Amino acid sequence: MNSKQENILRESIRQAIKLVKRKKLKNESKLRSVIQEFINVELPKVIEGAVPDNDPAPHRSTGINVLEDLLKKIVPVLEDDFKLLTTDSAQRSSFRSHVINAVVGSLTPVEANNDAPGLSEDVNIDVGEDSDKFIDIRTDAEKASESDEEEDPVNTFGIEGEDETGRNLAYASYKKIESSIIDAYDLLSNSEDQEIFYEYLIANLKLYFDKFENELATNVDEPTNQAYQSAKDDSSGEEVIDFEV
Repeated sequence: MNSKQENILRESIRQAIKLVKRKKLKNESKLRSVIQEFINVELPKVIEGAVPDNDPAPHRSTGINVLEDLLKKIVPVLEDDFKLLTTDSAQRSSFRSHVINAVVGSLTPVEANNDAPGLSEDVNIDVGEDSDKFIDIRTDAEKASESDEEEDPVNTFGIEGEDETGRNLAYASYKKIESSIIDAYDLLSNSEDQEIFYEYLIANLKLYFDKFENELATNVDEPTNQAYQSAKDDSSGEEVIDFEV
C-alpha cells in the first residue's frame, strides 16, 4: 500500500469513527465492528484503484493534455447536435463525415504553414506600384453575374453524395467549434505534440460518434418464441387466443 492509499484509508477510518459518534454508539465492541466492516469494504477499493482520483496527474504528452482540454469543450456541442438527427442513420453518418472532414481541412493548412520554411526578411515583394494600374475589362453584366455565382459556403463544406440535412447541421455545429480546434493546435510548437494532437483528435471524434450512435440505438431485438413466430407468419391472423372471460 502506498502513502496515498494509506492516507485514504486513514481518512475513511476517521469518517467511520465520526459516524459512530454521531449515532452515539458507545459500545466499544460495536465500534470496532463498524470500523472493521468499513475497512473490509473500502480497503479492497483502495488497493484495486476503485477509489476515484479527483486530481488526476497530467499526461506525459503536452499534446494529449491540450487535446483533453479541447475535447471537454467541443464534445458536448457535437453530442447535442448529433443527437438531433433522429430521422435516419444517413443523417448522422453525414454529420459525422462532414465534421471529421472539416477538422482535417482546418488543420491541414495549419500543419503546412508550420512546416514551411520562413521567408527571409531580405525578400521584398512589392506590387503596390502596379496594383492600381490593373484594368478590369469585364462588363457590368459579367461582374454582376460573377457576384451572383459566388458559391454558398454550405455547399463548399459539403461532401458529394452525403445527406444534406446532416451536412447542414454539421456545418452549423462546426462553426461553433472550429476556432477552438485551431486555437488549441496553435498552442503546440513541438512537432511530436502536433502529430499526437492531430491523430488522437481524429480518433477520439470517431470514437465519440460511435458512442453517440450506440446511445441513440432504438432497434432492440425483443425476445420471441416459435409460437409467436408461427402466428405472425400465418397470413389469416386468426390464431390469436382470446383469453377474456
